Amino acid sequence: MKVLAWMSEKRKENKVLCKACNQRCVLDVGEYGKCGIRKNENGDLYLTVYGLAAAFNIDPIEKKPLFHFLPGTEILSVGTVGCNFSCKFCQNFEISQYPQEHNYEVFGTTLMPETIVNIAKTRKIPSIAFTYNEPVVVFEYAYDTFKLAKQNGIKTVFVSSGYETKEAIDTIKPYLDAANIDLKAFTDRFYREICGARLKPVLDSIEYTYKQGIWIEITTLIIPGENDSKEELRDIARFIASINKNIPWHVSRFYPMYKMLDRPPTPIEKLKEAYEIGKEEGLNYVYVGNVLDEDRESTYCPTCGFKVIDRTGYVGQYVNNHLVDGKCPKCSTSIAGVWK
Repeated sequence: MKVLAWMSEKRKENKVLCKACNQRCVLDVGEYGKCGIRKNENGDLYLTVYGLAAAFNIDPIEKKPLFHFLPGTEILSVGTVGCNFSCKFCQNFEISQYPQEHNYEVFGTTLMPETIVNIAKTRKIPSIAFTYNEPVVVFEYAYDTFKLAKQNGIKTVFVSSGYETKEAIDTIKPYLDAANIDLKAFTDRFYREICGARLKPVLDSIEYTYKQGIWIEITTLIIPGENDSKEELRDIARFIASINKNIPWHVSRFYPMYKMLDRPPTPIEKLKEAYEIGKEEGLNYVYVGNVLDEDRESTYCPTCGFKVIDRTGYVGQYVNNHLVDGKCPKCSTSIAGVWK
């Protein structure tokens, strides 16, 4: 379904500025944005995949990954085709890059906001995520869904590359509870050459989203030879700690994918090294992902070290939660997060 993409601004000569993400595409009539799904038609911007889900699943919340947001619950996950990044390692490239690689064709199953919310209500699923591809490129679809979700007492999540504009964050803030944001690297070269984006807007978006009171967790996929030096990992950890040491950092194992099939999987020792670097830089909650490691998937009280949440599985989805009203049962330290 095609709808007016109102997160935009008309310009002279029928041009239009897309204000959803920091690509800030200025489009002539007939042109598509980098995402492949926002198009200028006669001086108005349209979203071509409103209500058209290319992926739709009920997931463990830990798969997002979110470890400090309603642990042990399910989340209704929705995604469309299209993305404002062009990551060479994308695990969902079949949908994220589909329009760009198929002459802007789109596909999906009709799934309107009312239907998404009704499914969550009927199944007693406490939260809804826009995920799989970048949520902000379907801003109007996500906004309508989240607004309706909040009216029905359902929490909401973005799983994002962190390229939202301040205007987009400000607009969706009343209806967005949490976000897992990728901090893919800490060099502009990586973002330019591998993702088709820039680093600084991501850093700004992370900090701004946190300041709006939205719960955030950060994920870094560690790719051998690209973003895995000790110095770069330490820079990432320091940046997160500079905002708040209670922001969880997920360091995830890379597997060869899409246009990076020539790279080996991340060595387990590198994940452990990143974990230790995060701890050394003062982060209270660091986790490894895409690998079985119960010790480094679990949550520990930063005061007394008690294991307050046990997790097992590749995304830590098997959860034994020992928190009492969000506090450590041993020393009563409050554990940062959203627990109900």
